[in-house]
Amino acid sequence: MNKLNREELYTLEKYAEIRDDFRAKVMAHKKSRRLAIGPDANLYFEDRLTIHYQIQEMLRVEKIFEAGGIEEELATYNPMIPDGHNWKATFMLEYDDPDERKIQLEKLVGIESSVWMRVGNGEIITPIYDEDLERATEAKTSSVHFMRFELSAEDIAALEQGAEIFAGINHREYNYLVAPIPAEIRQSLVKDIEV
Repeated sequence: MNKLNREELYTLEKYAEIRDDFRAKVMAHKKSRRLAIGPDANLYFEDRLTIHYQIQEMLRVEKIFEAGGIEEELATYNPMIPDGHNWKATFMLEYDDPDERKIQLEKLVGIESSVWMRVGNGEIITPIYDEDLERATEAKTSSVHFMRFELSAEDIAALEQGAEIFAGINHREYNYLVAPIPAEIRQSLVKDIEV
């Protein structure tokens, strides 16, 4: 999947004009890119459109319009666009109550290494996580982790043959399986792979 470049981004003025429509389009798109694993964990799979939206929002909020600042945002977010042989996702532990969140993040240390996916009967795919910076400590995990799931040639071939996708978390305090993932999410994820 091609990375975004500066020429493809909207100016701040143009984005202000189209923001409501663009946001509605992205929110509708994101519905098929959110995978709940149990009641409190979600994988939000990123792609070119979700990252385009994220960059536009950052430029808007920070009022960035100079070339150097725009290039910095592109350099920060472009790595989250899939490369045609992987899935990239934001993993979030979501607890509305701050006190509950604090307790759970302490109990769920190491959960980021317990997330997995599998294509058909293939090997378990464990993510490479938090490549940009360390987010967890020995005392607690973070509520947000960035993940990359690298697919083998066999996984890609199985997807092309219609194999289902499975996902789960195997943590002593949080153990859930999605078998298989919903069809609309599978369909969306297959588009990230160059088959």
